[in-house]
Amino acid sequence: MAALGGSSKCLQLAGTTLDSVPLQGRGVASLNVGQSRPTGFSRKSRHVLQAASTEPIPSLKKDKIASNVTELIGNTPMVFLNKVTKGCPAKIAAKLEIMEPCCSVKDRIGLNMILDAEKKGAISPGKTTLVEPTSGNTGIGLAFIAAVKGYDLILTMPASMSMERRVLLMAFGAKLVLTDPAKGMGGAVSKAQAIAADMPDAYILQQFENAANADVHRLTTGPEIWKDTAGQVDILVSGIGTGGTITGCGEYLKGKNPKVHVVAVEPVESAVLSGGKPGPHKIQGIGAGFVPGVLNTEVFDEVVTVSSDDSIAMATRLASEEGLLCGISSGAAVKAAIEVGSRPENAGKLIAVILPSFGERYLSSVLFSSLRDECAALGINERIQLSDVAGRKFFVPPLNGK
Repeated sequence: MAALGGSSKCLQLAGTTLDSVPLQGRGVASLNVGQSRPTGFSRKSRHVLQAASTEPIPSLKKDKIASNVTELIGNTPMVFLNKVTKGCPAKIAAKLEIMEPCCSVKDRIGLNMILDAEKKGAISPGKTTLVEPTSGNTGIGLAFIAAVKGYDLILTMPASMSMERRVLLMAFGAKLVLTDPAKGMGGAVSKAQAIAADMPDAYILQQFENAANADVHRLTTGPEIWKDTAGQVDILVSGIGTGGTITGCGEYLKGKNPKVHVVAVEPVESAVLSGGKPGPHKIQGIGAGFVPGVLNTEVFDEVVTVSSDDSIAMATRLASEEGLLCGISSGAAVKAAIEVGSRPENAGKLIAVILPSFGERYLSSVLFSSLRDECAALGINERIQLSDVAGRKFFVPPLNGK
């Protein structure tokens, strides 16, 4: 039987060499082997193995299987938006950070901030307790990496964040402290500082101030966008939470082409970057209510404000029309991208927009409130009403057998 990938290397799993392990019992009709994330492995590189029940498993290239989940971070795909952009003269491609291992762009900074602190000798597993304020996604990124590396983690988060985020954080073993939502992320930052001050061997990674935040986007996300667009990207659109994504990506892309136009997105209800006052809003993950230290305010060329309601509406459309289940901040970014792309001067240009997080962690939020009510009202074995192309309504199953 031919070996997959043609490599003489054998797969090592948990210290065991699987060089010639017989397949016991029933024969394997087909086995799909392959991943999209590890470096050097294409989504198109998929092999089908036909095997008899007693033949040995062929040798596999080690670099096709990651040694741990942190190696799967990055190299997310891009996809053109087609339906929600109808009538927009620009081409809009979404960077799918929703496809990170823990489903958000914050997986990148969680890993890089920890690696950077370890490299500097500031933290060590089993000794240091990590403390961090978060709106949820950075906390989740830190939590799964802390679980892999063996760190204790305490997170402070505004109580307005979704229930899914709370459950996810605790599922990874993190301890969670909720803060007054009226105080926004500023309240969570203050609480984290207070906790760390009372604990020996506590360390705050400070995502809003940590240069490693922007660095990872300068080293990975920005280059990925440049490569995937073949250097043809004209405009970058990104929401601003910590500011790391737009800072790192913007600096890299402008370094490659100074003409790249960078657009920052913030909530109209908390338009601090636009000169307004901080305020409550429904777009989880952006609009922190202050200007983060990590943010390079010189890197973006303009700020577009989007309302919470418009962001929710667009996030809903992305799911039902594009098949992309995203969070509210993704809706905000796409709404802004379409606004920018609809300008006559941007006709034919290529816009890259960041979709920061997956929608499943917002099921208990306002994003899905109407669907939750609809689902709760569903009966058992009841009919649903549909309509045909002529607008005539009918029931399934039919009434009275008709």
